[in-house]
Amino acid sequence: MDQKNNMMCDMETGICGPTGEDSGAMEFIDLSAQKKTIELYYVTDPICSHCWALEPVLRRFVDQYNHYFNMHTVMGGLLEKWEGFADVSNGISSPADVAGHWREVGEHSRMPIDGTVWYDNPIESSFIPSRVYKVIQEKNPALANPFLRRAREELFAFNQNIAQDETLIKLVNQIGLNGEEIVQESKLPEANTSLQEDFQLVRQLGVRGFPTIVMVNEEQHGVRIVGARTLEDYTNALQKLLPNETLRAEQLSNLQTLLQREKLLFSREIEAYYSIEQNEIEAFIEQQLPRDAYTVDSILGEKYIQVK
Repeated sequence: MDQKNNMMCDMETGICGPTGEDSGAMEFIDLSAQKKTIELYYVTDPICSHCWALEPVLRRFVDQYNHYFNMHTVMGGLLEKWEGFADVSNGISSPADVAGHWREVGEHSRMPIDGTVWYDNPIESSFIPSRVYKVIQEKNPALANPFLRRAREELFAFNQNIAQDETLIKLVNQIGLNGEEIVQESKLPEANTSLQEDFQLVRQLGVRGFPTIVMVNEEQHGVRIVGARTLEDYTNALQKLLPNETLRAEQLSNLQTLLQREKLLFSREIEAYYSIEQNEIEAFIEQQLPRDAYTVDSILGEKYIQVK
């Protein structure tokens, strides 16, 4: 290759430096980020077992397609208090009734759920961690969902009561905020007002069960998907709201990057994220991660990895 000629200043084009076939005097380019035209509302609750079951699918959907939508996580208010509460359709009228239901969800989804917390130290109200979530969301929005994730790990897999101050303080500290300060703020009237605003939005969206995902486009046409569904259900719904586009999936993070972000991943989550089978998980982890970067453990018969 004649490197000297490639670096010449061309008198006709007025270009100094390498030139190729694309050396016209004018061309139109677009360096702007793609405009997000969909509003996505994820209506959930910290103690919702089907929301926990949805996490593997939801993570992949968001990571692959969030360039199309603005995501809003909304607290739904599953359990204010046990007095007067009854979920007749699921046969739940007391804390002890929840344990069996949770175990079924865990076994079906393979997202570990212990459930004995409902016998030993039952959660009195999901409004308590929900208010903590709202305080974090207003102070540092980027840390709100990491808090929600840590809370669900503690509750479902590790059987801790996330409505107790001690547990909440520890979880908030883990995400880098002042746990005592945040938990105290969550008890002020302002935190409850913020939570009630979420409940009002939930009513406006017509949501009654969790998880529910509502997607709305610029024309205010929407799709509401109730329950933990498949990746195809969510991508099909998104496509219906963007009929003139062919959906483009973003490249997924490699496992090392994903683990650094999430801190802890269960086997089912890795399988769903990378479309691999359960019997391939061990070899996949060994291939993708330096051995000194993670630890492997298991709970309730399910493997999980944790960043060191």
